[in-house]
Amino acid sequence: MVVLGAAAAEVRATARLGDVTIVENQGWKSGMASSLRAGLEALAGTDADAAAVLLVDTPGVTSEAVRRVLAKSGRDALVAATYGPRRGHPVLLGRDHWAGVATLASGDIGARAYLTAWAGSVQTVPCDDVSDDTDMDFPDAPNT
Repeated sequence: MVVLGAAAAEVRATARLGDVTIVENQGWKSGMASSLRAGLEALAGTDADAAAVLLVDTPGVTSEAVRRVLAKSGRDALVAATYGPRRGHPVLLGRDHWAGVATLASGDIGARAYLTAWAGSVQTVPCDDVSDDTDMDFPDAPNT
């Protein structure tokens, strides 16, 4: 499932998305939290146990980092890739946490507030040896 916002028409026309389900976030101007909520809401109608969250502006995140994080999957999963001492993307959110994540997601904060509140339950997976989660919009900002 891919959530599209500001440039949805351009992405549909130019990206090779294969057979993914596209969710259009009409409220994209309010920040990435609205995209996270739209994606989780769309997934709620499926039998998915968890959602892997990856930002479009972190092109250095590799498929190996995604595989490592997905290996911890489950309904109660809270998993974040790490880059040195810092949490980053991808992040895996088990279904049991979706409602809480959606409630606390705001503006451009996404799941950060929820992950902070549940810090003791977040499993971390080192990915700095295979991936780079530098945010192309804000290279010095934390990504989770």
